[in-house]
Amino acid sequence: MPSLNLNDSLSVVRVAAVVSAATVGLLALKYNDRALFTEKREGIPFAKGKPVVGGLIHQLQNKDRILDDFLETMEKYDTMTVYATALGLPPSIMTTDPANVEHILKNNFSNYVKGPQMMDAMGDLFGHGIFVANGEQWKYQRKTASLIFNVVNFRDHFTDVFVKELELMTDRIFDKKAENGKSVDFHDVIYKFTLDSFVLIGFGKQLNALQSKTKVPFAASFDICQSNCLERFIDPFTNLRDALKPIFSPGSMRIKDHLKVIDDFAYQLIGERREQIKNGGEYKDLLSRFMAARNPQGEPLSDKELRDTVLNFIIAGRDTTAQALSWTFYNLMLHPRVEAKLLAEIEQFIPEDEKFYEVLRLYPSVPSNVKVALDDDVFPDGSPIKKGDSVSWSPYAMARTRKIWGEDACEFKPERWIKPDGDLRRESAGQWPAFHAGPRICLGQNLATLEALVAIILLVKRYKFSLAPNQTITYDLSLTHPMKFGMQVFVERR
Repeated sequence: MPSLNLNDSLSVVRVAAVVSAATVGLLALKYNDRALFTEKREGIPFAKGKPVVGGLIHQLQNKDRILDDFLETMEKYDTMTVYATALGLPPSIMTTDPANVEHILKNNFSNYVKGPQMMDAMGDLFGHGIFVANGEQWKYQRKTASLIFNVVNFRDHFTDVFVKELELMTDRIFDKKAENGKSVDFHDVIYKFTLDSFVLIGFGKQLNALQSKTKVPFAASFDICQSNCLERFIDPFTNLRDALKPIFSPGSMRIKDHLKVIDDFAYQLIGERREQIKNGGEYKDLLSRFMAARNPQGEPLSDKELRDTVLNFIIAGRDTTAQALSWTFYNLMLHPRVEAKLLAEIEQFIPEDEKFYEVLRLYPSVPSNVKVALDDDVFPDGSPIKKGDSVSWSPYAMARTRKIWGEDACEFKPERWIKPDGDLRRESAGQWPAFHAGPRICLGQNLATLEALVAIILLVKRYKFSLAPNQTITYDLSLTHPMKFGMQVFVERR
């Protein structure tokens, strides 16, 4: 068989190059403003992107400020719902319309589920736990957890533990900082406080994170994995970068290493409890409730299923309350008038909820969310939804939308929650989805609110906090709403 000479080989290369260039050119002409193999959508504003890649490049450039970018996209197109595409990710419907959000969460709940993209992004951390599960898997977990959250003596126990940990935090940390005049990372301290409290209440384990000067290894790895989960929704190259770490950053921990730290922590909790029960111990906390429960197959939960349960409830019990408290005190320090009013209310034993509601409006603990449509649908605003579409909404962006909250939407203004007759204003879950809505409404919202209000009352009554200079307070890339660099404060005794 005759072989190709050099000239023939060069000709083949040239033809291949021309064909490739022509193919890319034709694709760029067809997909000139959207991602490859996506279709244009009639009846809904379209966020235009670059040829072939769609909005991917913009998304990657703005991933550290993804929440603000969500809002800016809506303002750019002067709308509350847009259709967007990004190469390597499902077509996305983004909305800030309260009626659409209520439709997703409540009115057409059965059509919107935690889809395969969520499992791909979050499955290695949260498994089949309550925040990722659908159908029967979700129902049995919610039913089991609801039994304990509705027990009065559990709420009483919760408050006792909470006050005890508060006293420990004030004695060991804030009182000492008030004496020596040195600043302290309020965000870090509150995270340790809620971790200690919830792990003790839910799983019967005394972690003593508040007594540690450094971050608990489990907590550090848990935070890194959470950030990685959200990044997978935004950046299709996230897993590739992690795989290349041994080459470009030898010695650094990969996600699988952080997951091992997390798994070791969870399985140790479970193993200790199994041993305690074997030795005759009786417990009525969250972990024991799930150990006594049955999964949809009618079988006792395996260690893996219990592991998923532990981690799903830790994100609910530790992260959300710690973040709400951190953003509350940040805003109190920025608004002395509001702090003074709150202190006066506390001294008269009539603190109101409107300050906390306003914090949760502007700094929601779950600032963005996403589901997948099982079937074609039409949103209340007329936007067409196709089967398989990713639908996302952002309570963070909604809070700053003037069409919803008025011209002062971006301002911290607790009095917006007080009606002319003095009663507390109530908003629909679609407009204020701080605790979600519909069948998936937060089980622990009353306990979380109680926990936060007890902490606010005790800390405001006892201390005056002030922000240390020369620091940046902003959010971090995560499933929840942590502060990226913490929050250094000075402490004074009142």
